[in-house]
Amino acid sequence: MRPVPDFIHEFVPGRSERTLLLLHGTGGNERDLLSLGRELDQNASLLSPRGQVLENGMPRFFRRLAEGVFDLEDLKRRTHELADFVAAAAEHYQFSAEQVIAVGYSNGANIAASILLLRPQTLHGAILFRAMVPLMPPAQPDLSSVRVWIGAGDQDPIIPTSESQRLAELLRGSGADVTVRFFNAGHNLTNDEIEAARDWLKSWV
Repeated sequence: MRPVPDFIHEFVPGRSERTLLLLHGTGGNERDLLSLGRELDQNASLLSPRGQVLENGMPRFFRRLAEGVFDLEDLKRRTHELADFVAAAAEHYQFSAEQVIAVGYSNGANIAASILLLRPQTLHGAILFRAMVPLMPPAQPDLSSVRVWIGAGDQDPIIPTSESQRLAELLRGSGADVTVRFFNAGHNLTNDEIEAARDWLKSWV
């Protein structure tokens, strides 16, 4: 009997081997990034869970103590729960567990980065919009077969450009192929960076 994934989620079957794991920002839900996912890849399957933590009624993927200050124990636990969900969903929906690419925004990008650092075998790659360094892993993961695209705003009031660079260097130090792009933007996404992320994904055969 196939395991049933335990996150509230949406799954949209695709026409290719690739599955995009869509991870919303604070206050989002499982439908928030479906149109973005389809914009990035018309053929991929889409798997979009809802974060299981509530902050003032707004869904998130893990707890924080203050803006930019994460509850690290909760982050670790939620990271493993989410990685287990992806594995269960792959079996349940019969998609390739080796072709999962995370697409995360803000809080969703942070937990995607945490998966790369703590459960690297879960993801084949990641598109991280407005991500920070979520934590320092207890051991260096092997990311030598992973590609990551990071989109940052040069006027982001929440995440300084130095933090985006720090995340890139941390991932590169574990062997990942990392592309960092800075855009004339704040914390919100722009059409330019969505187009840049789509072009990066298209170039990846």
